[in-house]
Amino acid sequence: MMQVLQYGSKAISYQLEFSKRKTLGITVTPEMDVLVKAPEGTPQERIEEKLEKRARWILKQQSYFLRFYPKTPERQYRGGESHLYLGRQYRLRVQVAAKNEVRFTGKEIQVYHTAKGTAKTVLQNWYRYRAKEKFAEIAEPWIQRFEQYGVQPEGLFIQEMPTRWGSCTAKGKIILNPELIKAPKVCIEYVVIHELCHLLHKHHTAQFFQLQTALMPDWEKWKNKLEMLLV
Repeated sequence: MMQVLQYGSKAISYQLEFSKRKTLGITVTPEMDVLVKAPEGTPQERIEEKLEKRARWILKQQSYFLRFYPKTPERQYRGGESHLYLGRQYRLRVQVAAKNEVRFTGKEIQVYHTAKGTAKTVLQNWYRYRAKEKFAEIAEPWIQRFEQYGVQPEGLFIQEMPTRWGSCTAKGKIILNPELIKAPKVCIEYVVIHELCHLLHKHHTAQFFQLQTALMPDWEKWKNKLEMLLV
């Protein structure tokens, strides 16, 4: 079962398994998953104590494996390149035309730009437009679900953020990074859920992660996929 240990400002998620082994073991996989195998009947306090002692090592191992993930090459916005949209790669077709326009065929992204325009600007504007539309569609069912907790965001906004996927302001505004439109829908859902949880718990407390896990038990899987996909 998935558990979360709060270590300073870091949240270490780990998969806990009980077995007939005699010792408690901790493993960090190349995918940066943390696996904990404990003897049957081991108290949770003992498991967390062991994890806290090994927390710095766990984070160091995760950072080490992160180095081996290929970084996305810088895009030139030329025909033939592949670009992400909702988690899938699509071939880019670029053509000078009478007006700026993007057409998504389901097989490729066609970018038409004027002689004075650039394919990069046209495509980025399209991504932002699609982000605003798609994020609202994905977030609405979750916003309605959070009404049972007596909270509702002040609004959903799009804003470029160099180091964050989303944020929740003190006034309850949910802000999402338009770059998320390149990720799978379930990854976008994870960020939406994460920020909505902040309406109830401002900080990453144990209660925060309990709520997030109750709403999306496999959230760490999608968090890791998001970080690897758009690294």
